[in-house]
Amino acid sequence: MTTAQIGITIAIVVYLVAMLVIGAVCSKRNKNTDDFYLGGRKLGPFVTAMSAEASDMSSWLLMGLPGLAYLTGIADAGWTAIGLAIGTYVNWLIVAKRIRTYSHVAGNSITIPDFFHNRYRDKSCSLMCIAAVVIIIFFIPYTASGFAACGKLFASLFNVDYQVAMVISAVVIVGYTATGGFLAASTTDFIQSIIMSIALLAVLGFGVSVAGGFGAVIQNAQEIPGYLSMTLTHNVEENAAQPYGTLNIFSMLAWGLGYFGMPHILLRFMAIEDKNKLKLSRRVASSWVVISLFVGVMIGVVGLAMTNAGALETLVGSDSETIIVRIADLLSQNGFLCALLAGVILAGILASTMSTADSQLLAASSSVSQNLLQGVFKLKLSTKASMIAARITLIVISIIAAFLAADPNSSVFNIVSFAWAGFGAAFGPVVLMALFWKRSNRYGALAGMISGGAMVFIWKYLVRPLGGVWNIYELLPAFLVACAAIVIVSLLTPAPEKEITDEFEKVSSMQ
Repeated sequence: MTTAQIGITIAIVVYLVAMLVIGAVCSKRNKNTDDFYLGGRKLGPFVTAMSAEASDMSSWLLMGLPGLAYLTGIADAGWTAIGLAIGTYVNWLIVAKRIRTYSHVAGNSITIPDFFHNRYRDKSCSLMCIAAVVIIIFFIPYTASGFAACGKLFASLFNVDYQVAMVISAVVIVGYTATGGFLAASTTDFIQSIIMSIALLAVLGFGVSVAGGFGAVIQNAQEIPGYLSMTLTHNVEENAAQPYGTLNIFSMLAWGLGYFGMPHILLRFMAIEDKNKLKLSRRVASSWVVISLFVGVMIGVVGLAMTNAGALETLVGSDSETIIVRIADLLSQNGFLCALLAGVILAGILASTMSTADSQLLAASSSVSQNLLQGVFKLKLSTKASMIAARITLIVISIIAAFLAADPNSSVFNIVSFAWAGFGAAFGPVVLMALFWKRSNRYGALAGMISGGAMVFIWKYLVRPLGGVWNIYELLPAFLVACAAIVIVSLLTPAPEKEITDEFEKVSSMQ
């Protein structure tokens, strides 16, 4: 191994071992499934804020977003980032405190399917069942995108087999998540958010230096047709600018709608120890997101300047998502200390991936063991048996995700965008109506969940390929359809029982 590879390996191994140690330590605090899935509602404000955002951003922040900016300019990436920043702030502002209160009042719900079931007093368990299935359908490919990002990282860095690298990464993620549960995931996510921040700033600073300074970066971008415009986009094949219309803008801004339905983010709101500290969490989380998204987009711009300056080879297609890896590899060639720093940067990519994958695995496994096995099928499990079932489910889901991630050419951005749309449309409108509309009922919630999830598939595979005005992100039309379905069906069916509306009023008075 070269000096560079030794330095990188040391940094990454230390990081991976630290994650496993945290999982082992946290496992001692898991006395029951409430602890395993929600950490006993004992998270502090900083851990709540940073673990929520680290689990949110995933490898998309360090790989997908810079890769998109590298290829097409700042319009797509920029409007997406703006939508996400707005969505983050609004979600913390209006949803966080209310769902923390409501989930506790409504039967001390510890999962999102639990909350839907308890909120609407759904004796048929149909809401819980469908919500659990939605989580499994969309979280398995979401988790697979994380495994794929890890595989790409090691394959491009050490020239090792993609599948082997992907499987090793998956084993580590499963290792600390299966042992430590939600508390381990949240604690590691907090640490991982710090590592991600270091990685973003280090890559940006080094990249600008190699490209010849910030002025050279901007000049290079200005010479590329449509690259620096928010109303134009760069066509790589034709090397020309293309219009970026209003529909495209609203389509990308619609990414922000996804936040209202993300189980792994909503669970952080539900898990904070003191709901009155959510204001501090909101400020920390929103600030970190805005800065991180801006730096992520800029890394793509800087990476292209480095390519045009001859420091990096040209990246095409999904290979553009390895731009940070290539920059870190270049940094590692400048001595052992730089190699260690490069290792920290690469650990940041691992951190962004792991912080999301662990949360997704927990949410998916809880859907099977907690909601389907015990909630829907009424299996009576002891505390110990329930914990075993949770861990076995987590491992099985990981194996399925690993099979889906076997293709090294899969795009992290495309996989994440589809899963994000699925959750945003299937859960987002239901969450908002459950929290803020007293007249909504279980029939409306069912209609919204089913129609929103189905429309994501219909729009992506049948409508969007038509192109033109139909070429908009599937989350936007699916979200609107789900909202309409909830309102129409709720109004056409019997009003909620007094017990349900009284509970709604009780929660409202506690805000």
